[in-house]
Amino acid sequence: MKSFSGETQIRWACRELIKGREISHAHEIKEARGWRLAAIIHNLKNRYKWPIYKRSGANGVAYYRLGGNVDADTLEKPRSFHKKKEDARTSSIKKT
Repeated sequence: MKSFSGETQIRWACRELIKGREISHAHEIKEARGWRLAAIIHNLKNRYKWPIYKRSGANGVAYYRLGGNVDADTLEKPRSFHKKKEDARTSSIKKT
């Protein structure tokens, strides 16, 4: 499935939620240089079944947090959560 959010944006959102942080679109823009937090949250909730809660702040700003007492090890994580492994084909090429 094609993702329209960058890997680092998805990884950032997952990591911050797992840490117990409440995050917003403004946090994502500043820290991950992203702009698709609502789409990332939608996928985490619906596709991966993460128990994410939304709080509406001033001016309609949405704040997201992971539900309490969640074991992060049991959460299914998107492929983008894991850092890419170096391609074995390129690591064995000798440089001249």
